Amino acid sequence: MRRSFLIVLVAAMGLVQGCGSGTGDSSAPSPAPTPTASHRLTVTSSAFAEGGTIPRRHTCDGEDVSPPLAFSGVPADTTGLVLVVEDPDAPHGTFTHWLVWNIGPRTTELAAGQAPQGATQGRNGFRRTGYGGPCPPKGDSPHHYVFTVYAADRRLDLAADVSPDDVRRALNGHALATGTLTGRYGR
Repeated sequence: MRRSFLIVLVAAMGLVQGCGSGTGDSSAPSPAPTPTASHRLTVTSSAFAEGGTIPRRHTCDGEDVSPPLAFSGVPADTTGLVLVVEDPDAPHGTFTHWLVWNIGPRTTELAAGQAPQGATQGRNGFRRTGYGGPCPPKGDSPHHYVFTVYAADRRLDLAADVSPDDVRRALNGHALATGTLTGRYGR
């Protein structure tokens, strides 16, 4: 009896380990690129503070325009900036709200609703190109929205329909610095 219990327990543990995120992608997400220097960017917004609430204007409940962002501490040898905005609290795994690469290396700010001129915007989790604001399920605890900026030492030559993991793979070994700003929003 005890041996049967152990066999069932080991089999159940194997099944649990085999469960993924439910997204149909059995591959592990790409690790975040490691900056080649110990340099941190500063990412801020005049619309919300680190850990603060993202104003309704920048969500699906408002005008759904990107918040104003400012970047500082970009290394002098940066070739382009990359911006990834994700919700790690989404019910079916991390959800992408904005994916932009090849932002000009001297860009220090983006105004509200402004797409970076000359940059490439990828497809977000809503299957649209550009910014898609926070839109968590009603009744959920507030979700976290992480705005990550990378300084790259090369331009990224990627198709517009790439995933955030594809962008991170392209950045691997080419990220000079990184910085984040996290906001929250609940409905």
